[in-house]
Amino acid sequence: MTKNLTTINQFIDKSIGEWKSIRSTHTLAFQEFENSTSKIYIKYINSKNKKVIAIFNNYKLSLNLESIAISIKWQATRDWEDDDISERDETILIFLPKDENSGSVFRNKGYTESFISSSNYFVDEQNNLHIKTFYKSTVSEEIISFLSPHIRSRFSTIRNLENNSVIQTSHTSEIRNLASLKD
Repeated sequence: MTKNLTTINQFIDKSIGEWKSIRSTHTLAFQEFENSTSKIYIKYINSKNKKVIAIFNNYKLSLNLESIAISIKWQATRDWEDDDISERDETILIFLPKDENSGSVFRNKGYTESFISSSNYFVDEQNNLHIKTFYKSTVSEEIISFLSPHIRSRFSTIRNLENNSVIQTSHTSEIRNLASLKD
């Protein structure tokens, strides 16, 4: 008997909402670590939204109404160099499925390097989402897992493309704000 895999649609459905994030980042080259906390807001956006259309245009792709577009907004506070630094930002992700469990992700800006980037994704047999992004000088790999319906875990690694050395690792625990589900 084959186990039913979570589809990308189901994974994203489970991710929609408000989350509190606690993240530890380890920059191996400098032997430094940083802790940060964030509020993360994940929501669907219409495929005909002007931001989504702009991303399709940037990648020279035709608008695909089968795509899944989400907005991820966050407000983060980090403990870098004795100063609490707060920042806000938003990323638009467009999942373009190849099949129910894999495909490409297009975004308005990169995470590791600041330019538009695309990624490959797949959902594995344990229902974890894997996202791999190639940049000019690095590759980012991320695994997102649901530990329960309201707790997510994210592991990421950034490697140097030239020699495959690990530059940075991070672990993030995300806890859903259950009060936001009542709105």
